[in-house]
Amino acid sequence: MNYLEKIMEAKEYIKSKIERTPDVAVILGSGLGKLADEIENKMVIKYSEVPHFPESTVVGHAGEFIFGYIGDKYVMAMNGRFHYYEGHDLKDVTLPIRVMRALGIEKIIVTNAAGGMNPEFEAGDLMIIIDHINMIGANPLIGKNYEELGPRFPDMSEAYNRGLIRLAEECAERINVKVQKGVYVAVSGPNYETPAELRMLRYMGADAVGMSTVPEVIVANHGGMKVLGISCITDMAIPDNLEPLDHERVVATAAKATEKFVKLVKEIIKSM
Repeated sequence: MNYLEKIMEAKEYIKSKIERTPDVAVILGSGLGKLADEIENKMVIKYSEVPHFPESTVVGHAGEFIFGYIGDKYVMAMNGRFHYYEGHDLKDVTLPIRVMRALGIEKIIVTNAAGGMNPEFEAGDLMIIIDHINMIGANPLIGKNYEELGPRFPDMSEAYNRGLIRLAEECAERINVKVQKGVYVAVSGPNYETPAELRMLRYMGADAVGMSTVPEVIVANHGGMKVLGISCITDMAIPDNLEPLDHERVVATAAKATEKFVKLVKEIIKSM
């Protein structure tokens, strides 16, 4: 069975369970799953039920799709994602994005927990992603290209949709939530970065660093989706003042920022 057939089989399974094409998809990063509680008339599909889906193994990632309503918008939320460092091929990491697009979804909000490298940021900030740098060392588009999914050489000049960035800023101002803007860099992980690595990434122009998001955004753009990215800054990755870090602390800080994160994403979805 080829990759295209796997996508279609997964799509048909999900399509048989839902009432209509979702208006927007949302990927919830580490510790940010509380948005799922705000979805009304919800229906859950475990990843383990979906044909050809890998298993999510990371603490803070529930491993399920949640369908339901935020305001009058029908939402497909991905509560937990797959990562390259878990040993998954990037084509498997991004399979959910392919399925979302095959279902007819045109807009996606991608969120994550990230380390802040911009000294003007602080832990607990929300950062609207305006661009990214791929330092994972791999690309989900390597290999055979199916024209049905997108072009061989997709444009990435507007990887994060400018209209959605403006909308997010307007929503943040309207509900009085402070937001930063910046460039997100993705590394493979699973270890956190050394001070020397952080200096290099900062010199390259990155404001926040994490281990996800970029492969999904590449595939979303390949498929013609409009992308909005939001990082929750869970720690300050400043090379000359670097404190020891662990995943539990990342999840805990993300949880503290949950209230304003949920408030902002709900407002954005309702305004789309």
